[in-house]
Amino acid sequence: MWLEWPEECFRVDAKALRSLRAAVGAGGTVRRVTTEAAFLRELPRATHAIVWEFRKDWFARARNLQVLATPAAGRELVAWRGAPARVRVHFGTFHGAIIAESVAAFCLAWARGFFAVKPPLWPRSRFGRVCYEVQGTKAVVAGYGRIGRAVGAKLAALGVEVQGFTRANAALLPRAAKDADWFILALPGDTGTDDFLDARLIARLPRRCVVVNVGRGNAVDEAALRRALESGRLAGAYLDVFKGEPTALNTGDAPRRGLWEGCRNLVAMPHSAAFSPRYIERCFRELKDEGLV
Repeated sequence: MWLEWPEECFRVDAKALRSLRAAVGAGGTVRRVTTEAAFLRELPRATHAIVWEFRKDWFARARNLQVLATPAAGRELVAWRGAPARVRVHFGTFHGAIIAESVAAFCLAWARGFFAVKPPLWPRSRFGRVCYEVQGTKAVVAGYGRIGRAVGAKLAALGVEVQGFTRANAALLPRAAKDADWFILALPGDTGTDDFLDARLIARLPRRCVVVNVGRGNAVDEAALRRALESGRLAGAYLDVFKGEPTALNTGDAPRRGLWEGCRNLVAMPHSAAFSPRYIERCFRELKDEGLV
């Protein structure tokens, strides 16, 4: 197991490690490593590998590997297409419940005016113009897989009308978008989704609509969205993901950092919609339930 990551919630703590060892049982051995070099040394003996990253050429070392698992839902860091037939590759599917809370929290906060003004002002008259109820609004969810369905279920519980779209019914999405209060993207980044939300689709959204992206940053034409936000063509946006991550927002000279500076009706988050202190525990529980450990 090699699960080192800058964010603490994405690393293995003592409690999660105990839960994995309990799942494996006395007949197996769990080795936790903290460096790539240590991982590669252990790999020839491993029957199971739990990682954030796995390169295609590493399969040549993994002679005994049966299961390759990652907590990630995205497929960018694991060379799953290069896996031998004997290796079962598993991507995390547990993220929906966490991300759904992030989306619901944003929608509630936006509708209740939390982002409308900054302290120390107390503009009751302005609040009276911007506050509304989430119940009775409509959400269109593009990407109705596990995460999209979890988001939809959470919003439906708040009284939101939800319409979900996959490839099977994608032709109906533009018509549904015409009266969407929330346009939510939960699309993967590896299936031809580049600039899915482009100027043409934005033009179909009503002015009151708020865009939410908790899938991958490639799905949004960022320049077109910025123009729509600045002109009042759209009411707002919550972007948890961006093109060119992580450098797009973390480096001072990155062009996309400049693109979003000063955009007042944008709520930008650092790809944090799935943050949870139970993240790794959820991953290990899923592996146990799936019979992978």
